[in-house]
Amino acid sequence: MIRQGLSSSTRLLCHRIIGSSSGKNAAQTRDEMHRLKGNMAQEIERKFLVRDDRWRNGAEGLLYRQGYVPTRDRRTVRVRIVGDTGYLTLKGATQGIARAEFEYPIPKADAEAMLAELCEPPLIEKVRYRITVGQHLWEVDEFLGDNTGLILAEIELQHEDEAFEWPDWVGEEVSGDPRYYNSALARSPYRTWTTA
Repeated sequence: MIRQGLSSSTRLLCHRIIGSSSGKNAAQTRDEMHRLKGNMAQEIERKFLVRDDRWRNGAEGLLYRQGYVPTRDRRTVRVRIVGDTGYLTLKGATQGIARAEFEYPIPKADAEAMLAELCEPPLIEKVRYRITVGQHLWEVDEFLGDNTGLILAEIELQHEDEAFEWPDWVGEEVSGDPRYYNSALARSPYRTWTTA
């Protein structure tokens, strides 16, 4: 059941996205999603470990807090707060380095309620830094809480084989390692990992 304390626009969005799937097949649910947002957005993202602190030169960060609504498959429902804005994001299963993504701004109060009532703990907290290198924007996430010590750099691309400039501070690519997905870090935080 969708929480009645949410704003009417967020409640309608949740009913249309989450509630509309009951009794419908996958094609009907996908068609409903297309009607909600128009053309499906696709996220093409590569993810890397960070080698050292050279990226910090002049970088200013912004606190992100996010959690994940439990799902039964490889799809992701994320609730995020950045500054004074909340976001509800739905992501499809990853295929290579690409996946479908739908993101909707929602009132911060609704996002706070969803994080508290719908998302499984622990929440992901991180400071995100945006750094331009060449023609691309890199996002460097410095994780906090149960994921302290982990720093990841991400770059979003227009297509999977797009060329980009590699900064010296970028290390090993971990795009294909599901342990580094934020949703996985919520279930199995970095501090719990054992090294061989």
